Amino acid sequence: MTLPTLLLAFALATLSGAGFHLWQGGGARRLALYLLSGWLGFALGHLVGDALRLDFFRIGALNTLSAMLGAAVALIAARWLVPAEVVSHEK
Repeated sequence: MTLPTLLLAFALATLSGAGFHLWQGGGARRLALYLLSGWLGFALGHLVGDALRLDFFRIGALNTLSAMLGAAVALIAARWLVPAEVVSHEK
């Protein structure tokens, strides 16, 4: 992957995590959880798309559709698996 492709991937993954946080709300810890989940899910989705040779909405070397689906799954899983009480101990 080239540097512009990596920067695009990072930007899209960050936007997915930040957008999910904007939609779901929460504090700084919840934002960090969503950003990490978005990055991890985006990367895993891209790798799965590469392994399955999915070429839908491909931008250069980036499997955009499978990466965004991976980010969405990871974000929903993070919201479902981590209760609000665990992350809300901020003062």
